[in-house]
This record gives sequence, structure tokens and C-alpha cells, in this order.
Amino acid sequence: MLHFITDILSTPAILIGLVALIGLTIQKKPSSDIIKGTVKTVLGFIVIGGGAGILVNAVTPMGELIEEGFQLHGVIPNNEAIYATAMAEFGASTSLIMAFGMVANIFFARFSKFKYIFLTGHHTLYMACMIAIILSVAGFSGISMVVLGSVTLGLIMVIFPAMAQPFMRKITGSDDVAFAHFSTVGYVTAGLIGKWVGKGSKSTEEMNLPKNLVFLRDSSISISLTMAVIYLVLVIAAGPEYVLQNMSGGQNPIVYALMNAIGFAAGVFVILQGVRLVLAEIVPAFTGISQKIVPDAKPALDCPIVFPYAQNAVLVGFLCSFIGGLVSMALLGAMSMTLILPGVVPHFFTGATAGVFGNATGGRRGAAIGAFANGIVITFLTLWLLPVLGDLGFANTTFSDSDFAVTGIFLGYLAMAGKEAVVAGVAIIAGLVLATNFMHKKTPDTAQNH
Repeated sequence: MLHFITDILSTPAILIGLVALIGLTIQKKPSSDIIKGTVKTVLGFIVIGGGAGILVNAVTPMGELIEEGFQLHGVIPNNEAIYATAMAEFGASTSLIMAFGMVANIFFARFSKFKYIFLTGHHTLYMACMIAIILSVAGFSGISMVVLGSVTLGLIMVIFPAMAQPFMRKITGSDDVAFAHFSTVGYVTAGLIGKWVGKGSKSTEEMNLPKNLVFLRDSSISISLTMAVIYLVLVIAAGPEYVLQNMSGGQNPIVYALMNAIGFAAGVFVILQGVRLVLAEIVPAFTGISQKIVPDAKPALDCPIVFPYAQNAVLVGFLCSFIGGLVSMALLGAMSMTLILPGVVPHFFTGATAGVFGNATGGRRGAAIGAFANGIVITFLTLWLLPVLGDLGFANTTFSDSDFAVTGIFLGYLAMAGKEAVVAGVAIIAGLVLATNFMHKKTPDTAQNH
């Protein structure tokens, strides 16, 4: 039964479909509307997942090409890889922390100012796993681990969306949807840098092109062409013979490069379509939950939710974040420290999102410099996370996104002061979060902002 519940909660399409079903049912919508809204919500998330799969398949070979072409070796941050490594030992505690952490999320949303329901199931699962690892290294086990881990997870599921919400209002032009992706520290950094450097900078979506280049305004075309150039350079660096023998399955290396580039653009295109479908259904469906369970609650959704608002910034952000990762890796090498290799997949999703955040506050300069800063942030934070992961810290991978690192470092260094320090630290933060409900009493003028 626990495995069944975990599968439901960690499958984004099913989780979000359940939310839509509950929300529409609470509103006493006709059965036809309930079925339509639930199915279309699930369909939209499956479309997003399909697009992400296409994109990951297209972008993953870049990592191997970079390692082969430039002879780089080190730790490669990847959430899926370290989760798979840890599950043999921490599977049961991860599942329990995730399940009760979602209950804690609803509790803190109901009784604090932070009215966010975190709906990115796979990130919730990975965070539950990391919390289980850290608490185990700190000496917790059994019920104490599950209780403390669940409270910690519930807290960060409202705190990080709250940090991102001022920027989400800027990006979307409304306060209807919140953000749920555990690299918020990098995105907020990008948004703040955009404010600092972007005065007078035009949006990435404003492109003044000669008539014969107007076709580049189509993001699918510009992404395809940009990625084609990158892939061709990497294929040449790795050597066409290596690509032919080890990667392309006998396909001509140039054709292989071009198809991966266009596959990347296809993945982005499919994700955008899925996001539009989900947004059209989940916001109205969530009204029921807002009215009955958590008044004024907002659905917090995965990072692709912002991609349609600045499609050119998606590509700018990815490239600049990756460059930031390369520069950071060079600095680590110069300091004779552990090399953190820039993982292409995490840099795409976090970099693209950082580009959208930076563009919202600082236009093109904000998108480029903000995403570059994100690349530095996720490199150094993942490096500092390694020592607190215990034996898993010596594995060839680690958690890839900034909020995992911030949470892990916070818990890990508290643990160095003793188990009591961990309990006290989490209790203090829980108290502060709940106190927001009393420190920000609603008035007729401010109620609409909560």
C-alpha cells in the first residue's frame, strides 16, 4: 500500500489530476465538467512529461560529447542518479517523509501566510530522499526521522514558493499560479540580478530583425539553429569517429548532430503546448481547494510553467547558465578542488527558468547575467553539499539544484552541533512560518494580496 501511495504522489500527472478532481468535486461541478477537467489536466502533464523526455534524450549526449571532446572528469550533479543510488537504503523513510510532508504542506499553507500547495511530485520525492539521507547521517531513525523530516519538507514546500512569488507575479502578470521547483535560490538570484543590471534593457522577446531574418522570431527555429551550431562544434571536438562508433549507432555524425538539435527544439515545443493545456484547467479547478481546504491557496507548479512567457529567454538562460557552470568548473580546477561538471539537463531546466526570471526584471541583460549567476550558484552549492551527504557524498553524483543544497547544508551543519540543534532549528522555522499568520493580519485592503 505504501508503495502504491508513493507511486501516486510521485507521478506528477496523477497527482495533479487528483488535485483537479478534488477541486472540481468540491465546487459541485457537473460530472461531465469533472471528467473533462481531470482528464485534460492529466493529459497536459503527460504532454509536458513527453516533451521533457524528448528534450532530455536530445540533450543528454551533449554531456558525453563534452567529456570526450575536452577530457573532463568529476562529479556530475543529477537528482535522478543520486535518488536511485540512495533508494536501496532510504526507500521506506523517503516514502513516509514524502507522504506526511505533503500533509504538513497543507497544514502550513492553512495556518500561515504562505498559501502555496506544492504540486511538483518528483521534486517532492527527491527532497524527501535528501532529507532522509541528511537526518540519517545526523543520527535520526524511525519515527523521529519521519516526523522531523515531514515537518522540514512541509516547511520548504511553502517557503520556497513564497520566495519566488514576487517574481512569478512579474512573469505571469497575475497572482493565480505559484512556482514549485527546488532551485528557487538560483531563480531568485537571477531575478535580483536582473533588477540590478537590466535597467533599460529590452526583453528577450523583442527582436528587431531584418526582413530576411524575421523567421528567427519563431523560437522553435532559433532554438533549432542555435543548438545545431553547438552540437556540430561538440561533434567535431569529440571526433566524428568516436561519435560514429559509440553514440550515433552508425548514423552520420553530422546528421546525428542536426537531429539532436531539432529534437531539443521539439521537446521545448511540446512542453509549451502541455503547459498551456494544464494552465487552462488547473487554475479554475483549484478554486474549490482554495475555498474549502486552504482559503486563498495557490497551486505551485513545475518550472516549465514559466517557459511560454519568455520563450527566447529559455534558450538564452540555458546557454548562459551552462557557461556559468563551465567558468565555475575552471575556477574549481584552478583551486585544486573537486570538479563539478556542468550537467546539461539540470543546466537546461534551471538555466532556462533563471533566464525567464532574469528577463522579467532586467530584460536581455537580466536573462543572460542572471542565468550565468545561476550556473555559478548551482555549481558551488552542490560542491558544499557533498560533505554532509555521508558515504553518498563520495559517489560520482549529487543533488543538482540549489534548494537541495541550501536545505542539505542547513540541516547538515545543524547536525554537527547535535540532534537537539536540528530539532530546535526546524522548530524555530516552523514557529516563524506559523507566526506570519498573526504578523500579517488581513485587512479589507490587503486580503486580496494573500
